[in-house]
Amino acid sequence: MQFDLFLKELFEKTAAEGMQGEAYYVSSDSFEANILGGAVIGYNVSSSRGLSFRGLCGGKMGYASTQVFDADALNMLIKGAKANAGLIENEDEQFIFAGSEKYEAMDVHSAALNEIDAAWKIELGKNLEKAAVSFDPRISGVEDSGAFSFDGETRIVNTKGLNVSFKENGIGMYVIPIAKDGERVNTAFRVMVRRSGAALDLQKTAEEAAQEAIDGLYAGPVPSGKYRIVLRRDVAANMLATFADIFSADAAQKGLSLLKDREGQTVAADCVSVIDDPFIDSGMSGRPFDAEGVATSKKALIEAGQLKTLMHNLKTAKKQGVRTTGNASKGSYSSPVDVAASNLYFAPGEDAMEELIVKAGDGLLITSLEGIHAGANTISGDFSLGAKGYVIENGAIGAAVNRITVAGNFFDMLKDILALGSDLEFGFPRGSSYGSPSILVKELSVAGT
Repeated sequence: MQFDLFLKELFEKTAAEGMQGEAYYVSSDSFEANILGGAVIGYNVSSSRGLSFRGLCGGKMGYASTQVFDADALNMLIKGAKANAGLIENEDEQFIFAGSEKYEAMDVHSAALNEIDAAWKIELGKNLEKAAVSFDPRISGVEDSGAFSFDGETRIVNTKGLNVSFKENGIGMYVIPIAKDGERVNTAFRVMVRRSGAALDLQKTAEEAAQEAIDGLYAGPVPSGKYRIVLRRDVAANMLATFADIFSADAAQKGLSLLKDREGQTVAADCVSVIDDPFIDSGMSGRPFDAEGVATSKKALIEAGQLKTLMHNLKTAKKQGVRTTGNASKGSYSSPVDVAASNLYFAPGEDAMEELIVKAGDGLLITSLEGIHAGANTISGDFSLGAKGYVIENGAIGAAVNRITVAGNFFDMLKDILALGSDLEFGFPRGSSYGSPSILVKELSVAGT
């Protein structure tokens, strides 16, 4: 069945049942090629589309989903949503949104990017591997490398007249070089994601990964104690991603965030601002509307150390008596509506990372964290994580460090930030929707020798 006709008949049936309804449609195409030893060892091309239907029945919101668009699916969606609504015991008010007055235009879908063929992407992955291996004789090969791309569309249509859609695409590459010197072995990881192939810096990605892998060959622990810490931009972004739920109003209302009822209070150092910006060029998770069809906007969650707002969808905003911040989200087309950031980042400062190293004087530069899923408590803010990096001596980077554990509390760390660098970047592990510059922290506990 033609898709627009499917939607028309779906909403006719919805009205006949005395319901309000909404269709949330997602289509996606993805490509990935894994390269090892100059050969393609993995190749995956996938295409999918699916629709989630939300039906408001008796004040309860029921969900049903389909990947097929025919007459049988129409009946299944209506019956499924009604049955699901009947099982809901939560008394929170639910909403179908009629639409915002204005939506910002976003230019994040390139026809030219979609014209790049598989051969070019495979060659990109091969050249990235080659550049990493040729950087130094101690790079014996790669554990993995490759190139990938994605293209997707999101559309929301409902019985209140909302009809919005959004397209995006992107391309990326990654490499994990292996460094060896005798019995010593070490790896490092770099990934870069951009909106165009021309924006990918292959040489920089390869050289940074290879150099870090080599440096780690000769790393060792440091004495246990409290150290002044510089978190490199990717590590700081990873930390922000780990604790991002503390900014969710839904988490706060469920007692799962220590930021509950702290709007207007100082929660971080004066130099710290945390921004959610769906329109920043370097972020990969922006969109003009959220998962409920509400127009998105740039906002400061923390501004100059003060908590300005938590992130809201329509339900959490109603419960708190505030306006939604346009942060409704869905983990997939079939997921229920939740709350999440678009592009979340620490606002950059004016110092280059080298200047942060100078300001640190003596301490540690942390370039990698391990065990972040098991070693971080997102409710209390406590973390204890394996780490790698470098010694900082007299304002300069010294010997490489590994086999250490860095521990602290994220809420305390926010207050102990002394300065932020100017090197804001997105696209690190855990998703390209989190970014950060490098950050200088007053001190964290380190367990070493």
